[in-house]
Amino acid sequence: MNVLRVIDIGMEHLQALFSQHGLLIELVEAGCEIPGSHWGDDEAGLIANTLYARLDTPIHSVLHEGCHWLLMDEQRRQTLHTDAGGSAMEENGVCYLQILLADQLNGVGSARIMADMDAWGYSFRLGSTKAWFENDASDALDFLRAKNIDYV
Repeated sequence: MNVLRVIDIGMEHLQALFSQHGLLIELVEAGCEIPGSHWGDDEAGLIANTLYARLDTPIHSVLHEGCHWLLMDEQRRQTLHTDAGGSAMEENGVCYLQILLADQLNGVGSARIMADMDAWGYSFRLGSTKAWFENDASDALDFLRAKNIDYV
């Protein structure tokens, strides 16, 4: 299965989603290394308040890194470079939030982003992202609610 990429939905939708919170998205030229990419290759990168992506960057990667940024306090954002860090609980919250935000992107949606997460290799106890989200993610939802995230 081919995962959705930035080229499939356009950068403007991602910019609109994150810019309202102060996260900038910068498009990187094809074939160039993505600054701040923890995984390398075509994966999104983060440095301070800028998320970097190319047209071939998977949407799930942009959402994941953007959600890390949304869950950080200002101090972490100021020193952010490549590794978002955070706790295991934050990671769960990030995964949950990226699924919710996928519904705000035309042509994406939660079902598609969960399938893309599985295709990339996200790993959950119940085997699939959908099974985790529907049956085993109450701790992630509690984490987001405690952070007063307005998407939940």
